[in-house]
Amino acid sequence: MNNTSPFSFLQSLATRFQPPAWVVDEGQQKLVLFLNHVLMQEKEAQNRLLRKKGSVIHVRWGVFALDLLITPAGLVDRAPAASKPDLLLAVVAESPAVVVQSVLAGKAPPVKIEGDVQLAAEVAWLADNLRWDVEEDLSRLIGDVPAHTLSNLARQALAGLRQFLAQAPSSSTSVSASTPPEPPKAAS
Repeated sequence: MNNTSPFSFLQSLATRFQPPAWVVDEGQQKLVLFLNHVLMQEKEAQNRLLRKKGSVIHVRWGVFALDLLITPAGLVDRAPAASKPDLLLAVVAESPAVVVQSVLAGKAPPVKIEGDVQLAAEVAWLADNLRWDVEEDLSRLIGDVPAHTLSNLARQALAGLRQFLAQAPSSSTSVSASTPPEPPKAAS
């Protein structure tokens, strides 16, 4: 039986492929802008980060790494290259499939945490409580009703995907349980 992940080719490709420095730089900058956009939607999140201003968080997943500096505004920016991190967050699961399954199940992927305990607690609070209001942002672009409709469709698709992933491993073991019963025979 083949136990390799269907995403193993992506892992090998990611370890061999190194994007140009400008792509990495632009991608990190866009990620910082997105994080700040989400942080600005929740004042409590900014207040929590404000307590740890000047701290540096090093985030790593496989070959991807990012150093974030907490600004005096309670937002994040990319830290200078020579910065010493106060907190290290390393996603332990190398497989993108494991990370996606964890996220779809509503759980955080397995993470190795080292460093400042209080900063780790603030980041954990953010991970548990901070959510991107996609529908609100979408409504600014296309209006309230279409944004609400698209959001509902996305929620239904995500729920269907979660249900599919939850049933996938057990469906092969119990074929007879999923077969509908035969209808009763009519009396003559």
